[in-house]
Amino acid sequence: MQNYHLKEIISYEQIQTRVKELATCIQKDIGDEQLITVCILNGAYHFFSDLTSYLTGDNILIDFMRASSYGENTVSSLKLDIRKDIELDVKDKCVLLVDDIIDTGLTLEKIVELMYSKGAKKVLSCTLIDKKERRLSTYNVDYSGFKLEKGFLVGYGLDMGQKLRNLNGLYEVCFDED
Repeated sequence: MQNYHLKEIISYEQIQTRVKELATCIQKDIGDEQLITVCILNGAYHFFSDLTSYLTGDNILIDFMRASSYGENTVSSLKLDIRKDIELDVKDKCVLLVDDIIDTGLTLEKIVELMYSKGAKKVLSCTLIDKKERRLSTYNVDYSGFKLEKGFLVGYGLDMGQKLRNLNGLYEVCFDED
């Protein structure tokens, strides 16, 4: 692998402030309606855990889905691979999909379609990062933490070949010139 260094672009404290703001907005929008929150594994687990901890009430349900279009690569394969589907019944329910990043937009777009095919009444989406650089879909996320134009990001659940998810902040990977 090519040599690289990391440049922090969003601190853990900035992330936490924004996650609380997102939770407040989501809570206001859904009111007392039952909400099935779905974590898109693996990348969203930090974000999902923090976000759902700020949502209050007994109307919040939690489920998990493992889906990816990246696998071990740093670019999308453009093919959705679902390795673990949700277990809760979403028929006639409101669903909030929580993902780490919307990049090409194809993964989230396909998962939204899947939730509607399962009978969901409404499907909302929330991502920590809304990145436009490689967007191939016209799908727009309902809630986003930070909008970025470009950059390969790691930390706070985002990875590079399954590594660096454990970093608290968000970092841009800067590949060194040889």
